[in-house]
Amino acid sequence: MLRLAIQKSGRLSEDSLELIRECGISFISSSLKLKTESTNFPLEILFLRDDDIPGYVADGVADIGIVGENVLVEEGKAHLAVEKLGFSKCRLSLAVPKGVEYTSVQDLNGKNIATSYPNLLQAYLQERGVEAQIHTISGSVEIAPSIGLADAICDIVSSGSTLISNGLREVERVFKSEAVLIAHDRLSTEKQQILEKLLFRIHAVQRASKAKYILLNAPNESIATISALLPGTKSPSILPLAEEGWSSLHSVVNEDDFWEIIEKIKDAGAQGILVVPIEKMII
Repeated sequence: MLRLAIQKSGRLSEDSLELIRECGISFISSSLKLKTESTNFPLEILFLRDDDIPGYVADGVADIGIVGENVLVEEGKAHLAVEKLGFSKCRLSLAVPKGVEYTSVQDLNGKNIATSYPNLLQAYLQERGVEAQIHTISGSVEIAPSIGLADAICDIVSSGSTLISNGLREVERVFKSEAVLIAHDRLSTEKQQILEKLLFRIHAVQRASKAKYILLNAPNESIATISALLPGTKSPSILPLAEEGWSSLHSVVNEDDFWEIIEKIKDAGAQGILVVPIEKMII
């Protein structure tokens, strides 16, 4: 059985549990339980503090974990990363009070900066030749300037609304982060095989999230032109319609290219275009 560590609460926890469910893995979760076991896959889930997860995985207490990349790098465990997961994206940013004049990171020379990520911040400042006093605090970083503890802060930002509500403005982006899957570097053969099965499911979910399945009708004389615009995984499926001279084309389109392709195939003669979400995509 593979033991997975995830954050016990918060957005990353919710996103991680959703991914596991989308992989077809069933389990019962409760805010009162610190671990649970899947009923249809050899997986046990531990609910831990996010900054404890890299250490648990490095020590082999947990076999794998899902953690923010910012926490992983801060803890010096970047070598444990196996896969970027594409969710819970955020950034570690420097922020100053709204009324403070700021032109560049050099303005922070000799200043006091409060943060929960001293290692990431120190590396960022050193690369830019900035010497500042870093005050490490575990929470409520945004309040530090208003109570005179610091001149600036360095904290995780998603929408920026928390900064605004505390009279701060973002001035520098220190580190971009997202959820990553990490693994102990000496898994047994059996556990490595289970991990590979889990990764297979994760990849299927990830591919599906980035693609759309489209169905359309087109006159036969337009099939070649439309097919060239619909690469899909290999080539579109073409089925004859009851109306002579018309066919139905089915294909998969990358979401990033979706609207541009739709406009082109419509101009090429496509009609009755249907767009269907994909739950899993295995290639």
